[in-house]
Parts: sequence; structure tokens; C-alpha cells
Amino acid sequence: MQPPMELPENPPGNRPEGPEALAPATAPVRRRPGRPGRPGRPGRSSRSSRSRSLLGRLARRPTLTAGGVLVALVLALALLSLVWTPYDPTHVDAARRLLPPGGEHLLGTDQFGRDVASRLMTGARTTVFVGIVAVGFAVVIGVPMGVAAGMSGGPLSALLMRVSDFLLAFPALLLAIMLAAVYGTSTLTAMVAIGIASAPGFARVARAATLRVMAAEYVDAARLARRTRAAIAVRHVLPNIRDVVIVQASVAFATAVLAEAALSYLGLGTPPPTPSWGRMLLDSQELLFDKPELCLWPGLAVAAAVLGLNLLGDGLRDRFDPTLEGVR
Repeated sequence: MQPPMELPENPPGNRPEGPEALAPATAPVRRRPGRPGRPGRPGRSSRSSRSRSLLGRLARRPTLTAGGVLVALVLALALLSLVWTPYDPTHVDAARRLLPPGGEHLLGTDQFGRDVASRLMTGARTTVFVGIVAVGFAVVIGVPMGVAAGMSGGPLSALLMRVSDFLLAFPALLLAIMLAAVYGTSTLTAMVAIGIASAPGFARVARAATLRVMAAEYVDAARLARRTRAAIAVRHVLPNIRDVVIVQASVAFATAVLAEAALSYLGLGTPPPTPSWGRMLLDSQELLFDKPELCLWPGLAVAAAVLGLNLLGDGLRDRFDPTLEGVR
């Protein structure tokens, strides 16, 4: 008897050819069907690593972090005062005058029985509003002037810079006195005076940054492409000077806070009964030795706001230009 003939594992007609013949045989992988509509959730390790990276970035920039925290506190007080204050900040209650801090009144009451904490919160709103409007007014005047001077050059640039020098000769206090003599004392007068006094700083910063941008090769390419001056300014100049304008705005905001407090203290800013930190300092001046805490709270508020804005400006400068980090 002949032995049974063994059949090949792969018949000639089904034998793979080419690279598939060299590939090892593998068992099919069985995959578990996923649940539709339920995306995967990141694990605890990924969330903790992101938290550590965020804390690490904040720790590497303590100036920016500290400034941001102080400014956020001032903004939070201002926004909270729009919807809630412990008491009416303008309500006079002679029976509760000069109460010490604690109890029903967290920071006490002033000589007219008004709640100090409520007036401090409303004063933060006034200060933030005056600072935003004044800085915005300065940006609208100073940045176009600086960009035009940097792009034009020649006699027009010299003329615009002389106008900036002329405005720089009038400080905010002198402008406020002049405007108050003509239009009367009001918050609007203080905002316009602070804005005009801050505009030359924006003009100088914008002009210096524009000169650097105009020397770039992409601006030369835009000129060869027959782009207009307005198109070059909008497409190339303004986006590239944005960072320095933001830093200048934070510094100008701190100056506006000080100027508003000084004008209100001199009676040239926000008129009563609207609370402001400068007006609170003026009202508590006669009780400086009897109730020094009445001067302490608005003074600390002004100091915290100015310090936070200055730290924020330094931190933003280091963030936008790392080559200047650590240089003072």
C-alpha cells in the first residue's frame, strides 16, 4: 500500500506571493466595541500633569502672577459693587457714626454713619471706570499719532512729535483745573484731563515700535506689491505693535488711578455724594489722629491697585519680550 499523500498547507493557487509571503501569520485581534456618544476621559495623571505645568508657569513669572491677582481683586470689587454692597454707600445714619471695624459693619463707619466697606467697593467701580475711559481716550489719540509719525517720517513726523511734546507740557492736574474752570467739576472732566495727559506716552511708544516694523522685509514686500499706507498700517504695523501698546496701557492705567485719586482729593474729580477713593481720603483727613483707619482703607486700596497694575505691566513686558526679563 502506498502511504497517504500529504497535502500542502497552502495550495499553489492560494499561496501568497511577494512581501505577504514573508509576513508571519498572526491571529486576528479582537477589539472591544466602544460605547457610542461617550468620549474618553483624561486620567488623573494627565490632569495632575497639566495642573503642575500651569503652576510651574505661574511660579516662573511671579511678577505677572502677583500683579494679576491684585488687579483681579480690584476688578472683582468693582464688578460686585454693580449688583451688591453691604449697605447703601450714600446713606447717612448719624446714630451709627464712627463705629469701629467689626460687627455689622466690617470696616466701620465714617463721620456721617456711612458704611466704609460699601463706599470702598463703590470707589473701586469709579476708579476702574475712570481708568478704562481715560486710557481708551489716550489710546485713540496717541496710537494713531505715533503710527502716522513712524510711517511718514520727515516734516510730518516732526510736527506730530512737537504736538506730542506740547501736550506733554500740560500735566493732568493743570488740565483738570483748566477744564473745571470752563466746564465745571465732574468725573468726565477728570477722565478727559487724564486721557490727554496720557496720550503723548502712547504716541512715543507707538512711533518707536512703528519705526522697527517699517524696517522689516515684509513691509518692503508690501510696498512692492503696491499696498496703500492704510493697508500696511492695518495689516502689518498695528498687529506688531500691539504688545508694547498693551504694556503701556497697563502703566497708564496705574497713572490714571493715582491721578483720579489726586484730583478727587483736591475736589477736581468725582463730586460727592458718589464715592471715590480720593474723596474718602479727603473726608477722613480731619479725623487722621482720632480715626486713622478711615484713611488707611482707601490708601491701601489705591496702593494695591497701583502696585498690581505696575507688576502686571512688568510681567507683560517680560512675557512679550523674554530678552528683557530680569532687566530693570
